Amino acid sequence: MTNSATSSSKLTVALAGAGGYIGSWFIEHYKEKYQLIGLSRGKVISNPYSEVEWRQVELYSITSTAEALRGVDVAIYLVHSMSASTRLNQGTFEDMDLILADNFSRAAEIAGIKQIIYLGGLIPDEPEEHLSRHLKSRLEVEQTLGSRTARLTAIRASIIVGPGGSSFDMIKNLVRHLPVLMTPKWTNSLTQPIALGNTLEILDSCIGNSNAYDRIFEIGSPEVMSYRDMLTRTSKVMGKRRLIFSVPVFSLGFSKFWVGLFGKTPPQLVSPLVESLKHTLVVNPNYAFTEKEIDYLSYDEAAKLALNVQERPKLPVFNYAKGLKNTVRSLQRMPNLGKHDAIWVAYRYALWLPSFFRYIIRGRLQGNSVLGFHLLWGKKPMLELTHVPDRSDSQRQLFYITGGWLVKRFDYGWLEFREVLQSKYIISAIHEFAPRLPWFIYVNTQARLHLWVMNRFQKYLEKKAEL
Repeated sequence: MTNSATSSSKLTVALAGAGGYIGSWFIEHYKEKYQLIGLSRGKVISNPYSEVEWRQVELYSITSTAEALRGVDVAIYLVHSMSASTRLNQGTFEDMDLILADNFSRAAEIAGIKQIIYLGGLIPDEPEEHLSRHLKSRLEVEQTLGSRTARLTAIRASIIVGPGGSSFDMIKNLVRHLPVLMTPKWTNSLTQPIALGNTLEILDSCIGNSNAYDRIFEIGSPEVMSYRDMLTRTSKVMGKRRLIFSVPVFSLGFSKFWVGLFGKTPPQLVSPLVESLKHTLVVNPNYAFTEKEIDYLSYDEAAKLALNVQERPKLPVFNYAKGLKNTVRSLQRMPNLGKHDAIWVAYRYALWLPSFFRYIIRGRLQGNSVLGFHLLWGKKPMLELTHVPDRSDSQRQLFYITGGWLVKRFDYGWLEFREVLQSKYIISAIHEFAPRLPWFIYVNTQARLHLWVMNRFQKYLEKKAEL
């Protein structure tokens, strides 16, 4: 068989989050088996593996994401929006994750993706309102990725034990730095950690597997243990004698401080991780993975491998183009009690804003698509928005920011209203907005005013729903 024939017989698999922990190890293991495409925000200037293609993408843009997914059979989604991509991010990580997942689902539909594989976390058998913010967000992402034409395989994993994994590194660092571990009550919660290699094997077995379409798999090794057990067993594997005991007095806030300080874990990861540890996170038998016989490593075996691996996967060198320094992303999630579509919400906003600021702000429509908001009787608009009909639909209305004396850049930046989670919520979002005001003045005036205005608009929508 020729090389070209071999290449054409391979499935093309794209990885969103390819430069992260799981993505980089997946590439290391399976770069020969699939035609792999890594998606990255930066442009690759040096690629260590010629057989792996890298495509630059802005995941907040549906157009950019759809172009990056062109020609792909299966997409693996490994994205968590824990770090900001603009100088000011007004929005929670849950809302960022939700809109990214909705973008990816829409882009996958445009690109004709057959299957999305999402690696999330174990979900306890509890009402959704009782879940931690992190786990509720994982569930929302899962639901959103499976809401369109691409067939979803949702893999819910416990703590993945491997070199470079944030959860295991947190445990390793606690053991390394503390001879006495006075652990909070939550360390008695149970879970089923799983080795990195076993996780990658399960991911691989689901790619292009029609039996895995529209399925949820919960994965973990057969060993059920508490987080305190994990600390104890990790200390033995590391050859360190540690006194470990639980106390009931640690508050959640102090636990976050303690884990962040001694676990050497970034603050943006500590909070959601610790909040989730209050749950019992074990595999639900109804979702147990049975598609392939897996030779699960024990926790001790997985920990030894994680501690002894010296070389990490090779990653490209990325060039992140320097744009404007002072950019803003602002997301607000609003309950859609009236079950209105995005067209109705966008139209009401255009009418409501000048009405709310009566005698201060005027709205002026030019043609059918350009809307300007003017201060008092000024001729030049504060903000000018241009509707983009070919990229809008009933669930999403898109407006480019094309002018205004409050705006520094007119060639990029957009406002949108969209329905998410089967119209349960409306998200209002401004992306890559570049303010003209000096930064210190902007963040203390216009930025605060925007949040207040959107809060008032939400109350307006709630009142309309009651009528």
